[in-house]
Amino acid sequence: MTQRWAILLFALVMAALPFIPGMPPFWIVLLDNIGLAALVAMGLVILTGVGGLTSFGQAAFCGFGGYVTAILTTSYGLSPWLTLPLSLIASGLAAVILGLMTVRLSGHYLPLGTIAWGLSLYYLFSKLEFLGRNDGISSIPPLSIGSAEFVGPFKIYFVIWFAVALATLLTVNLLDSRTGRAIRALRRGHIAAEAFGVQTARAKLLVFIYAAVLAGLSGWLYAHFQRAVNPTPFGLTASIEYLFIAVVGGAGYVWGAVLGAGIVIVLKEILQSYLPMIFHGQAQLETIVFGLLLVALLQVAPTGLWPRIAALFPMSDRWRKPQPASPLVPREKDKGTGPLLQVQDARKQFGGVVAVNNVSFEVPRQEVVALIGPNGAGKSTTFNLITGILLANSGQFFLDGKNVTGTPPQRVAHLGVARTFQHVKLVPDMTVLENVAIGAHLRGHSGAITSMLRLDRADEAKLLAEAAKQIERVGLGDQMHQLAGNLSLGQQRIVEIARALCIDPILLLLDEPAAGLRHMEKQKLADLLRQLRAEGMSVLLVEHDMGFVMDLADRIVVLDFGTKIAEGTPAEVRNNPDVIKAYLGAAS
Repeated sequence: MTQRWAILLFALVMAALPFIPGMPPFWIVLLDNIGLAALVAMGLVILTGVGGLTSFGQAAFCGFGGYVTAILTTSYGLSPWLTLPLSLIASGLAAVILGLMTVRLSGHYLPLGTIAWGLSLYYLFSKLEFLGRNDGISSIPPLSIGSAEFVGPFKIYFVIWFAVALATLLTVNLLDSRTGRAIRALRRGHIAAEAFGVQTARAKLLVFIYAAVLAGLSGWLYAHFQRAVNPTPFGLTASIEYLFIAVVGGAGYVWGAVLGAGIVIVLKEILQSYLPMIFHGQAQLETIVFGLLLVALLQVAPTGLWPRIAALFPMSDRWRKPQPASPLVPREKDKGTGPLLQVQDARKQFGGVVAVNNVSFEVPRQEVVALIGPNGAGKSTTFNLITGILLANSGQFFLDGKNVTGTPPQRVAHLGVARTFQHVKLVPDMTVLENVAIGAHLRGHSGAITSMLRLDRADEAKLLAEAAKQIERVGLGDQMHQLAGNLSLGQQRIVEIARALCIDPILLLLDEPAAGLRHMEKQKLADLLRQLRAEGMSVLLVEHDMGFVMDLADRIVVLDFGTKIAEGTPAEVRNNPDVIKAYLGAAS
């Protein structure tokens, strides 16, 4: 079953639930609260579980949605439906302002930052006179269509769960897109994503805004459900509970938001109802038991409960075949005569350690140049300098005659430089096809809105077709729909090469591509690189397998302790006494 058919089935089931004979009204109220919590948790799934950004302030965005509609409907007489876009815009604008200050933080500073402004906004809500201070705003008009008013838990139930179903559909569409792959790549760090053109700061801000808008929608619905708002539901305690919901359900799974909301809210209600009776209302024991049960759940299912359920009922579009599409337009290759890449006196220091010491070399057009040296010689650092991941202390870099010194990695990728990494940087819970398609990110154009509305299909088909072509090209067609994390290390390195080829590069940088490959696999890789050279591509290669390098490279550059000690043809380098000394410890 595909995700979208599952959403339709889910919507039909939820629509039928209130009509079950004997359904207690209390359970309808509980389902309403589950739906409201699921909307906020769904935003946290995208923000925390997929994007890797932890937030303890989502309840504050609910407050923006709730207070905006409360003020506009009670003080200015606006229709609640007219306040909906204004509530969402207010939540989104607040997310832009707070996100610009927050999402650039890393490590523990990010969640601490969200706690800080979450607390600040809670106290702001409780101190402002026009928001009613701690008493809040009451007498909020109900939602209505014509003369029909959605008053009471039963009637507003359908509005809440329609919003949940719609949010689920939009979220699934967003993740199943070019933008969604960029977001999902964030969780593995920014380096690989930026190397293929992803604007990581923009992507982080996007998911921050999206999560805030979903929280604002929940707050808007809450205001017209309760017909009153006050600061209490929008404080730090509520934010922590929303994060619990996302984690218990499965922080990386859209459906985990709904499951987690159901588990946490029902569990809280049961404990609050029965534990005081058992213990005669002493010491608020339900809070302690609630915390212990959540810890026990996470011990049993550390990635959340939804992955265990999903394993029993596969529900994903990831196994679909790429749709036939016209090929992406290949990059026009410049037939210049000078060297393609020039590195001039590149120097990089980390404190007192000189990792690259005034290194100069060239990569001619249509040649394979190997960069070799013992471990710690500065080879990968040189790659990072060329691709803009690190800034050189001094020196210059020229690509096809253009000075690219200090150019950010996204721009370097746009100019046609693609790379692999010494330590594989794939997203393990994405398929091979999805991982490789990240390499074509700059060759697509659809944004978040078009993706959510499913208007990106033509663009998406081209990107996936290009990814499939490159996967077939490197000989991994049979593994195209496997999760990347299930492949061997050698196969993962080949996947990285396919991803790099999706850029349609003029210069390909390969960092130890033969590591982990068997003999026949190395031969196939060498044949592929010769084919790429014949097609007009240049290759800069870091590799420790000397047999592989000597058989393939046109020229070799040797580094030792960050300094270039030799350069020449394989035969010249093989007999160079400085190279022999660097590798063997003594000249022969």
